[in-house]
Amino acid sequence: MSPLIIKTFTAASCIGRGLEQTLGALIEERSGLEPCRFETVILDTHVGEVAGVDTQPLPPELGRFDCRNNRLAELALRLDGFDEAVAKAASRWGSRRVGVFMGTSTSGILQTELAYRRRDPVSGELPPDFDYGATHNSFSVADYVRRRFRLDGPAAAVSCACASSAKVFATAQRMLGSDLIDAAVIGGVDSLCLTTLYGFHSLQLCSPAPCRPFDTARDGISIGEAAAFALLERLSDEAASDDVLLLGVGESNDAYHMSAPHPEGHGARRAMQLALSDAHLEPGDIDYINLHGTGTPSNDRAESQAVTSVFGATTPCSSTKGATGHTLGAAGALEAVIAALALRHGLMPAGVNTANVDPTLTANYLKAKRVGPIARVQSNSFGFGGSNCSLILGRAG
Repeated sequence: MSPLIIKTFTAASCIGRGLEQTLGALIEERSGLEPCRFETVILDTHVGEVAGVDTQPLPPELGRFDCRNNRLAELALRLDGFDEAVAKAASRWGSRRVGVFMGTSTSGILQTELAYRRRDPVSGELPPDFDYGATHNSFSVADYVRRRFRLDGPAAAVSCACASSAKVFATAQRMLGSDLIDAAVIGGVDSLCLTTLYGFHSLQLCSPAPCRPFDTARDGISIGEAAAFALLERLSDEAASDDVLLLGVGESNDAYHMSAPHPEGHGARRAMQLALSDAHLEPGDIDYINLHGTGTPSNDRAESQAVTSVFGATTPCSSTKGATGHTLGAAGALEAVIAALALRHGLMPAGVNTANVDPTLTANYLKAKRVGPIARVQSNSFGFGGSNCSLILGRAG
């Protein structure tokens, strides 16, 4: 593919609102995970909750979209001049030539959970003010962003578990390559809710401690929430040396198991190889890999095997989920933003919370951050059902 430029991007997660706070947490090797106090949840686990989401207002004309997920989206859209950049892109290309592609897993399902508490005691009907289409529906956040920026181009939501907001990069890439659009607002938003917290707990996947990917004692995930966005456009002569490029995308599917990866990482390896091929790069051209690295025994082992089968045991890699938690459908976009920050600032993030790297995992896992020039980063996102996506980002200069 021809490289696409990511001039503007932003994120909000438990480690910070916006790029400055996010970068500061990565430099300080700081985690945002805290004991779970979310809503009415009573579980012995840690979560990555974003403070102040419930008090974030939406524009009055978009009131029907009011839910935690869209409030989190709105919070992030106001950061780092992102909304101004989208407005300029719409003015430049025209509103019909700017697409919107959002990844999410549960969207605004919390709104449905709250509505069920208010059912009519006699009929069982949901309250009349509950708007499924504008809140819980997977398309809700894409529709919200589209309306928020008054864009008229193609819009879609991708919901394939934890690879959702990595795959929107591929969707936008195809749309731009087909000359259907000239720019795309892409990203992912997933917010805390009872369904995911109790659901992952029922699968015995939640760690009582902050998650510790690739650690000998790793015992599960920590669920987080996040909103992350990027503005993707065609590369022009105006690119600055610190601009970030989307160089390649690789997608695959294991079709192995509903919730477990292929034990030898076949699908993950295929996604990484396809991304390298798409970018016309060799494994040795990648300076750092942001791993999916959830902190479960099976996921980390499978990914380590996949990484070393493609890159060998020397390419530095780490998971940032020990800092942010696993933000599910937002993870791909959030970690793409982290990869972009790594490129701009010459930072390979530490594997926060990992004390003793499992010696049976052969990938070159970083317990502490490294500082130095970075030209290309690969970012992995793997979801339930074996839905895999790997992105390659690079510096423009």
